[in-house]
Amino acid sequence: MICLNQHRCNGRGCLMKNRKVWVSLPARAWCSALSLLFVCSAAADEVGNVSSRGAVQEQGTASLAGIADAAERGEWTRIPQLLQSGCSVNAAQADGMTALHWAVMQNNLPQVSQLLQAGATVDAENSYGVRPLLLACEAGAGEIVERLLQSGAETSVRGAGGETLLMLAARAGHERAVLALLHAGVAPNGRDQKQQTALMWAAAEGHVVVVDRLLQGGADAAAATPAGWTAGLFAVREGRTEVLLRLLQAGMDVNAARTVGGQAKGPNPLLLAVQNGHFETAAAILDAGADPNAQPMGQGALHAVVAVRRPVRGDGDPPPVGSGRMSSLQFVRRLVQGGGDVNLRLRQGQSGFADFTTTGCTAFVLAAQTGDLALLELLLELKADPQIPNADGATAVQAAAGVGDLGSGLESAGSEAEAIQVVKRLQQLGLDLNAVDENGETAMHGAAYQNWPALIEYLDEQGLRPAVWNQPNRWGWTPLIIAHGYREGNFRPDAATIASLEQVMRRRGQAIPADPGKDVEANQQSWDRKVQSKGKQ
Repeated sequence: MICLNQHRCNGRGCLMKNRKVWVSLPARAWCSALSLLFVCSAAADEVGNVSSRGAVQEQGTASLAGIADAAERGEWTRIPQLLQSGCSVNAAQADGMTALHWAVMQNNLPQVSQLLQAGATVDAENSYGVRPLLLACEAGAGEIVERLLQSGAETSVRGAGGETLLMLAARAGHERAVLALLHAGVAPNGRDQKQQTALMWAAAEGHVVVVDRLLQGGADAAAATPAGWTAGLFAVREGRTEVLLRLLQAGMDVNAARTVGGQAKGPNPLLLAVQNGHFETAAAILDAGADPNAQPMGQGALHAVVAVRRPVRGDGDPPPVGSGRMSSLQFVRRLVQGGGDVNLRLRQGQSGFADFTTTGCTAFVLAAQTGDLALLELLLELKADPQIPNADGATAVQAAAGVGDLGSGLESAGSEAEAIQVVKRLQQLGLDLNAVDENGETAMHGAAYQNWPALIEYLDEQGLRPAVWNQPNRWGWTPLIIAHGYREGNFRPDAATIASLEQVMRRRGQAIPADPGKDVEANQQSWDRKVQSKGKQ
């Protein structure tokens, strides 16, 4: 199913909004389901009156829509009798459905031919403007499409959303119907109201043969929607590797990002494939010559793997469904062995009030942030440097410990137990647990942000110095102030975290303020003066 905001749907809600990417399967602006809903509703009324209507017809007084009623029920042997009794072959039901509509819907070619020979109007419209040829194209009924065209069916008819007959047939994936329409002169590059084409629809659905026929028929592989979506990008987003290879042969640029108005506004094929969990498709893109280190949206494919493996929990997006047999870890190995920089730093990431800055992060730091020990071990095997910090000087330690407020409704991708395991591994690698970044954030601040009392105890056991961590950060918050609820978004105190911090502070001889929050503004001013003083120097 496709929703009109151009996100992939599963019938329950949108799935791949890109992951900020996010992105857009061809929208079915016109849907025969609406008309079928009314048709079926009318059919139910008719069936409910079968016995009384049947009795009337046996008395020789057939209803005005008798032929259409019989066709709806599949009573085709009654059609000749009804015609002989004077019923019109074009008699319509209350919603405009004729016998020809029903014959097409039931994919009954012999009856379609008989009705046309009996004088059925080939372009009859029901009450919703739906013609038999439109139904045949949507169903991909190639032989019926050919028969209707032979009888003079109009080919310029469109759905309510402007979709062409060729678009409907292409989405159904029926080669014969597509060829019949092309031979009848239907334009291969016709667009609907969203400026999508038949080639885009066929590519998104993975209909390789239809894509071949459309390209042979003159379809433009470079055509794009106003949002920059091409047939190739639709194919990538849906993991249609075979279709993608066809489009690459047709001239698609393997490194071209989604472009709007001549400027890159979205991912390139490699990044898009990774963001949607299509690792086999991503590997094929690499094989086709893609730049493994490109960062069209400020991040590379290696960075994207981290979020795909372990997105934030709570109200965040779920991981993509993905496709193929290649795992994310297998793809990472393939990417780095194919020239990907294992220490590539994210060019443009998230940075803001109380955020953990992702700009400058390597995949190693991002994996530490999500508690992904398996990915960390692979990156180390591939010679990742665990010491590289982000743009604010935060190391993998602060990332693993939870520095950065996620906001209301979100939870860290990793659990507290996983965070402790990652911190232990980083210790083994020689990283300093007492590190402080340019925002004054420490590992203990991170544990307070994420409400992780067990991590607080572990950090204290490892000798974190109170003189280092019991200090206000850039926003005026000490770990205890954060635990009392002072953070971005809703006021969120956590009793267990407060108790753990106070216990550690007593143990280390630290004074516990009666009202931690009263010093926030003074702390902020002190921080600002310190920054100004450094600037003058």
